[in-house]
Amino acid sequence: MKPALSALAAAALALAGCQKADDAVFGKRVHAYLMAHPEVIQEAAQRLQENERAAAAKASTAAIGTFRNQLERDPRDIVINPNGKLTVVEFFDYRCGYCKLAAPEVVKLLEQNPDIRFVFKQLPIFGAVSDTAAKVALTPAAKAKGLELYKSWMAEKALDDASLDRDLTAAGLDPAALRKASADPAIERQILDTHALANSLKIEGTPAFIVGDTMVPGADLTALKTAIGIARDGGLKKLG
Repeated sequence: MKPALSALAAAALALAGCQKADDAVFGKRVHAYLMAHPEVIQEAAQRLQENERAAAAKASTAAIGTFRNQLERDPRDIVINPNGKLTVVEFFDYRCGYCKLAAPEVVKLLEQNPDIRFVFKQLPIFGAVSDTAAKVALTPAAKAKGLELYKSWMAEKALDDASLDRDLTAAGLDPAALRKASADPAIERQILDTHALANSLKIEGTPAFIVGDTMVPGADLTALKTAIGIARDGGLKKLG
């Protein structure tokens, strides 16, 4: 039995009081009630979703506290505005469509708010080109131009090997040398560590932003800005 229907069955049982009804009769009563009141199914499903979101948010908040140092202070990450007082973390993939939608606002946020210390977490999940881009971005030479490459690669409608190399060249970098440098086992280790961290935080897709104890899944820039505003006020609370 599905969770929502289980909840409905439990509710119907409560309505039956302490009477012990025959299973078949009881089933018919539940069925008849649901047929007469189909809106109850929708209400129960909605309540179930709300409860699941609340439970997930609570678990995420606890996990964020546990992994705070790995999230915000991993020296291997690309960090923009390193002296900023307020840290925002983004898990992203250069080929993720929603990450691309969010990217212009992310860049604007960084350019207009030097107090925001922004941590880019490479979480490649869209195949070989994503893997290559993430690894190349984490080479020392590419990290020095992290925001420039972020802008370029996010502006590509469909990042592929050719556009990746073209943008590297435009940034004054040697694609062949960087691809070779990206084979460093330490870079592979970093990406594996980031995937493990994302799993611990129950992050199921990109982008995912973290501000203080709040996780903002998806390209919800309004929620991100709200979280940042609350954090600046010194009273960050979990968003519903």
